[in-house]
Amino acid sequence: MFLTQTVPRQREIIEVLFRNGWDYMRRLLTGGKPDEPQLPTPAVLKNILVDLGPVYVKLGQLMSTRPDLLSASYIEELSTLQDEVPPVAWSEIEVVIRKQLKQPLEETFATINPVPVAAGSIAQTHRATLKDGREVALKVQRPGIDIIVNQDIALIQGIADLVARTEFGQTYEIKSIAEEFTKALEAELDFTREASYTEQLRRNLSQGRWFDPNQVVVAEIYWDVTTPKLMVMEWLDGVPLLSANLDDHQNGKSPAVERQRITTLLFRAFFQQLYIDGFFHADPHPGNLFYLKDGRVALLDCGMMGRLDPRTQRILTEMLLAIVDLDAQRCAQLTLQLSDSAQPVILSRLENDYDRMLRKYYNLSLSQLNFSQIIYELLQVARNNKIRLPSNMGLYAKTLANLEGVARLFNPEVNFIDEVQPLLTDLFRRQLVGEAPVRSLLRTALDLKSLSLQSPRHIELLLDRVTSETLQWNLSLRGLDGLRRTADDAANRLSFSILVGSLIMGAAIISSNARTAQLSFLSNVLFATASLLGLWLIISILRSGRLR
Repeated sequence: MFLTQTVPRQREIIEVLFRNGWDYMRRLLTGGKPDEPQLPTPAVLKNILVDLGPVYVKLGQLMSTRPDLLSASYIEELSTLQDEVPPVAWSEIEVVIRKQLKQPLEETFATINPVPVAAGSIAQTHRATLKDGREVALKVQRPGIDIIVNQDIALIQGIADLVARTEFGQTYEIKSIAEEFTKALEAELDFTREASYTEQLRRNLSQGRWFDPNQVVVAEIYWDVTTPKLMVMEWLDGVPLLSANLDDHQNGKSPAVERQRITTLLFRAFFQQLYIDGFFHADPHPGNLFYLKDGRVALLDCGMMGRLDPRTQRILTEMLLAIVDLDAQRCAQLTLQLSDSAQPVILSRLENDYDRMLRKYYNLSLSQLNFSQIIYELLQVARNNKIRLPSNMGLYAKTLANLEGVARLFNPEVNFIDEVQPLLTDLFRRQLVGEAPVRSLLRTALDLKSLSLQSPRHIELLLDRVTSETLQWNLSLRGLDGLRRTADDAANRLSFSILVGSLIMGAAIISSNARTAQLSFLSNVLFATASLLGLWLIISILRSGRLR
């Protein structure tokens, strides 16, 4: 399939791979016999993705969310990828907007600035004003980008088919990973999906458990003019967080106090997303965190979102506590609970790996711990032990890493433990008693009542089976088939040896007392039979390679 589709684009990709010196892929694509798959160095991989164009830059950004698949050096390099591309001419963008609107453009917008405020690989953003005077941001899909994405998706799947034939591809399930990436790329083309994500995040953050929800802003979506290729949302007037001049917005507070307020606000807003809502903004890099003129903080670009189910939230909360305690054994147990891999894992080895990893943090104070780095290393240890974790673990780690990184750049005095400790206390209390303590208590009482009513009957049934000798145990032990076959073979050979020995002894007894020609003949037959069987037994033992 790969060799017959989109030939010009394929040739271009091969030229890029050759030019950047990825020898393994060159041999694979030219029909040679490749060695075991080897990725190029992180810098070379980044250059390849940049040379291949915006779609592959987006793919690299998605790969940077998978520390369970790539080492820390690759994650760090790919995280620096930016999909900044030259903007499309206004004449072409205007055509796209007019095709998406139900009414004429002039009847919908009072003004549109033809100069984009931002341009990316999938879309570019323009500032505009609706007819009713509301200022909005228009996110417009680049013309023809859907065709390019579909072509490149076919190529990505073709390469995945080739790599999947190798042991490496089968071990890491390359085809399923490629499918996951291509679905994410396809989702980028549907702006109604991003709009729905934005609306859900806006609803979730309108109720703050640990923060004032009025201080966190998510743009409102104007659904009447939003389509799969055009998203119209509230214009938020501000600057990127790291570019903010706090002297102009301190409202009587010192810049240091304002920085601490914003840092605490961000941590609490994201911890609510991660550990309570289970729906979180997965790309909080500096460009997506805005400081508004009125002192509020805005979250932009909800194209990459993550989800965590309640069970995963509980495990990750306990994982944070295990990290604080530097408890390698508990980290290993929680990792196995997160795993969706069917492969057997040597628990002792996993615990030892975690212990070696955490040992270097023993002499550091809690304020010196870099939690996002530790979580990345935990995922790396799991990867080295061939433990496959859900893909949302990569988004979770990347979100924490970006959040902590921005917080440290914005406020060098930040102390991660001081920020999250009161939140962890509340989270554990929530896990113990739930949101409604009375309801949780009543549910527990009902469970105890049910247990108290059923237990006597179960005990009576157990005792009855014990006394009547009808109690049966059904045990299923894996890995015993080979041992059973070996035991059967050994028993068969022993029986065979006894038979051969018996024949020899019988022949000897008959030969010593032979008085007739018939008895002598029978003795010779028994000797011959025993000799043949003995020879066959020796040959079978030698062929099995288990003489010693």
